[in-house]
Amino acid sequence: MCAVCPLRACLTVGRCHHHTPRHLHKLHYPAVSGNRKYRAKQEAEQMSTAQIDHILKANEYSHAFPRGPASHGAQGFHSNLLSANQPCEDSRSSASCLVDRHRSVGGGALLFGVFDGHAGAACAKAVSHRLFYYIATATLPLKTLQEIESAVEEARPVPPLLEFHQQPREEQRCGAQQPLMFSSRLRMFWQDLLQEAQEDTTALLDTEGSNVSSALEEAFMRLDNDLSMEAQLDLATSSPRRVPNPGDSHSLSSPLRVALSGSTACVAHLSQGVLHVANLGDSRALLGVQESDGRWSALPLTQDHTAHNPDELHRILGEHPRSERRTVVRHDRLLGMLMPLRAFGDVRFKWSKETLGRMYESSRPEVVAAAMNMALRRTMTQNYHTPPYLTAHPEVATHRLRPQDKFLIMATDGLWDLMHRHTAVQLVGEHLTGLRWQRPLSPNPGTTLGSLQSLLLERKGRGLSTVADLNSATHLLRHALGNDGYGGVEPRRLDKMLRLSPNHSRMYRDDITITVIHLNEPDVL
Repeated sequence: MCAVCPLRACLTVGRCHHHTPRHLHKLHYPAVSGNRKYRAKQEAEQMSTAQIDHILKANEYSHAFPRGPASHGAQGFHSNLLSANQPCEDSRSSASCLVDRHRSVGGGALLFGVFDGHAGAACAKAVSHRLFYYIATATLPLKTLQEIESAVEEARPVPPLLEFHQQPREEQRCGAQQPLMFSSRLRMFWQDLLQEAQEDTTALLDTEGSNVSSALEEAFMRLDNDLSMEAQLDLATSSPRRVPNPGDSHSLSSPLRVALSGSTACVAHLSQGVLHVANLGDSRALLGVQESDGRWSALPLTQDHTAHNPDELHRILGEHPRSERRTVVRHDRLLGMLMPLRAFGDVRFKWSKETLGRMYESSRPEVVAAAMNMALRRTMTQNYHTPPYLTAHPEVATHRLRPQDKFLIMATDGLWDLMHRHTAVQLVGEHLTGLRWQRPLSPNPGTTLGSLQSLLLERKGRGLSTVADLNSATHLLRHALGNDGYGGVEPRRLDKMLRLSPNHSRMYRDDITITVIHLNEPDVL
């Protein structure tokens, strides 16, 4: 995502005001007529089906949940990720909370998240690993928090809060000191929750845990505050003369690097058939609903936090003096630079002028590497009067699942730049229908040979369009990149999009991360 606008990377399709928008229809395709040798060469260069599948499916993931209360209404999920940036700035996570608000072990809630980073991958990677722990902590009952604190105080083992189904691969790259700082910060979080409960007599009555919506909001805000505090501590205690070697793991994952980069977040919390979606930024979540007549419709559960959203624009303008109305949002960007109006990290839009001044004066390599174009930085500094301009406060939607709610699609804006939400729901709905038709046939005792033959022919016809992908997220990815405009996939277009070099792919698309959670849909996975 071209969210912070150093001129080196402003190539998001149709979004950046510093560059001429580049659109997918401008991709060049060889003419169908012309020299035969030229056409033969183009065909020879085209990737095989196996090569295309290898690229599309390299990061796909599927998981099925066991039947019973622990599934919370979800049968399982499919996920996939395709990078455009090098390295990829998107991230994703999914996990089960192992202790719920009612003290039953093994089925607290299911958590799913997609995270779209900008100005580097560090913030998205950190948030994808840490946020779920903050959510799990915020939703636990006070008695459980007290038991955890006692266990830590007495050096007894603490039961795990989460079981990750899809651990971020980049976690192994974290600096050695980061997990220790993370654990201390998380402990301070639950200590503060206990302290607040002692000071608030009404909270002591809340033995079943916090309201999920407010807990999600508190978890988001607390993690963002911790990222900021860790960065300020890192900046204050490190030597300005220290110049790490290129690729130094501390520099790549330091608290300051994490806080200088940024990330949107879209997180789903599913417990006992109740779905909460917390969102900040421009990733999206929507339900695929099957109407009584069999048709599919999309039910959005998020709204974009950008200047294109009138409510969001009104919110941010109302938080600053009227004298800044012309400068807070310029060219549809925060201070003329940042596309999302809510995000983790991005301390350049949150810290005081004095703190930012000390940071820019330091010789820390993270600051040098993340330095903005100097002209843009001067413009931003001139209009930087009443920080913070950016918040990590999410909007939370609540929805109780109904029988017609068949799946939830969560994706970063890389997908939505290429595909309308109704198209996405239609594709996933038809894909799930195709998977059902491909399941082993179990005819009834009274089935005749004629009716069985007709059924087999119908199954064969319905299944032809879905045999390429068993993973719903991969199915969406294939159609987004190879869309022929008629609901199908144009092989040459798909080939072109996948063969773009890292230096060129970002000109035509963003990183794409998709997670599809299957609901009320038995035997799909």
